[in-house]
Amino acid sequence: MSEFEKQLIKMAKSGDVDSFEKLIQSTQSKAYNIALRCLKNEEDAMDAIQESFIKVFRALKGFKEESSFDTWVYRIVVNTCYDALRKNSKHWSDISLYRTDENHNESVMELPDLSQSPEILLENSEKLALIKACLSKLSPDQREAITLRDMENFSYEEIAEILNCSLGTVKSRISRARINLRQHLLEAKELNDEYCV
Repeated sequence: MSEFEKQLIKMAKSGDVDSFEKLIQSTQSKAYNIALRCLKNEEDAMDAIQESFIKVFRALKGFKEESSFDTWVYRIVVNTCYDALRKNSKHWSDISLYRTDENHNESVMELPDLSQSPEILLENSEKLALIKACLSKLSPDQREAITLRDMENFSYEEIAEILNCSLGTVKSRISRARINLRQHLLEAKELNDEYCV
């Protein structure tokens, strides 16, 4: 944690709203992405982020600065999303890495490289759709862990803090998620090969 961040935290704890806003600004984008991937709906993700930031503001005086501020915020975001999912358990089977519009049409959140040929773009789109379908077959715990590690590039230690579990549990979930994802991809490839014969 930088000295500047420590100073902002100290000022925010004493009630300085501008300092709190500066702290939150550095986490907004990643926090929103985590919430969107967890809840699959932009409106629900925005609600979760707002609720999370209110929780952060209320709990700031109790922040012990043992972890980074960002990691602490992301843990609150994940917990808020889990609470929202528990309230509406049907979402557990629908967690996605993709954006859904109001007509329930899904689109990839990444922008394509326009310098690539249409054939390559189509192939990449098909690969992403296959990976998405296979990710949806993972348990929510495995999907969340692999998303935080392989999509958001958090360290194992940060993931353990965010998910509020041990480092061993994180490593185990990610390892099992990768094995299961690989197996689902292989099964999908074999199925595709059978239909192409």
